Amino acid sequence: QRQTKRVAAMTENELSHVILGAAIEVHRTLGGPGLLEQVYEECLCRELEARGLKVQRQVGIPILYKGHKVAKPLVLDMLVEGKVIIEVKAVEKHNPLFCSQLLTYLRLTGLKLGILVNFGEQVVKNGIHRVVNRL
Repeated sequence: QRQTKRVAAMTENELSHVILGAAIEVHRTLGGPGLLEQVYEECLCRELEARGLKVQRQVGIPILYKGHKVAKPLVLDMLVEGKVIIEVKAVEKHNPLFCSQLLTYLRLTGLKLGILVNFGEQVVKNGIHRVVNRL
């Protein structure tokens, strides 16, 4: 129970360090790039849970436009501890649009930190981008 209390009290920045380590472990264990996003997402989820974090996958967030709910909800790849959005990619080259989309997700949800993890990079550390919204 101590660990649960400690994890729940972690800040976004503290969570980002755990997420970075978990992403590196997943990339290393799977042998680098070449798999589908869903594979990396599932493995990252398992790795984060093994580190004591609460992770939700494919979280639907309703979008309101001028008081009306839009038919299709926003779907977040992963939500960690209800505080950090993780967007998982598995592409050869980073596109700045990915970070712009993540910033929009943060604004729509009111959250402060998003992490883009591109497992398609030869060195996953080069594919990790922090996106902040008033953090």
